[in-house]
Amino acid sequence: MTDFFTFIGEQWLLVSLLIGLIYLLAFTEKRKSGRLVSSLQIAPLVNSEGGVVVDIRDAADFRAGHIVDSINIPHAKVAERLGELEKYKNNPVIIACKMGQHSASTGRTLKAEGFTQVCRLEGGIEDWRNSQLPLVKD
Repeated sequence: MTDFFTFIGEQWLLVSLLIGLIYLLAFTEKRKSGRLVSSLQIAPLVNSEGGVVVDIRDAADFRAGHIVDSINIPHAKVAERLGELEKYKNNPVIIACKMGQHSASTGRTLKAEGFTQVCRLEGGIEDWRNSQLPLVKD
């Protein structure tokens, strides 16, 4: 344990940089809008609380397999098609993308428009598929 404190004393610049990077990571994660929900948490949100799943993948990916009763609004068109989600403003809106990377920016857009319960599917549709949960094909 004394070696640890010796290291901190001698390498205070590196330790300070590490602490700063950890803070930046936490700050960045906090800025992402909407809480993360796992694939198993979606069913109660949809069934009990009247939530809706918004799939922001392209139409071709959506047709290849999507969550039952999800609404497809491609990521690039979310801002123009917000009117379709207006009736869900006070209900849980779960954003699903391919791997969970684009859902944060869509979540910020929805939060800015007054949506109160924005959630993001952790790991996206790929995680859903890996959990062997059902997908509907068109």
